[in-house]
Amino acid sequence: MKTVAIVAERGKATDDADVALLKEAHAQAMRVPPYEAADALYRLLTDKIAAYMVGVKDVRTLTRWVSGEVSEIRVEHETRLRAAYEIATLLLRFDAPETVRAWFIGMNPELDDVAPIEVIRQDRPQDALGAARAFIANG
Repeated sequence: MKTVAIVAERGKATDDADVALLKEAHAQAMRVPPYEAADALYRLLTDKIAAYMVGVKDVRTLTRWVSGEVSEIRVEHETRLRAAYEIATLLLRFDAPETVRAWFIGMNPELDDVAPIEVIRQDRPQDALGAARAFIANG
């Protein structure tokens, strides 16, 4: 897998290629329709994990987003959805889906051993993104 020197400290990238990669993942997350972001996380993490992470109580809510049955999404849910999608997009450029899934659900030393899904659910996406950058840089 390709390795880059993305620095987690203060969110700074070390060169133009790193900055471009971070901006590209961010732009993709901002432009993707919510149903596509929900579908990608549904397939990557499972419906239960994705629903829990974005803060919906019922898995059927996430399934309705994926199917397009419901297009109105609460702002707090969409914020978490887009943040998780951005992080997943970034991580998938460097690791296999199985590794990315494990990263989301596993304890993370960059987050005081809290799983990234919990940090995103707690509305701390910037911390999860920093941990993702550290994972890319350091493995």
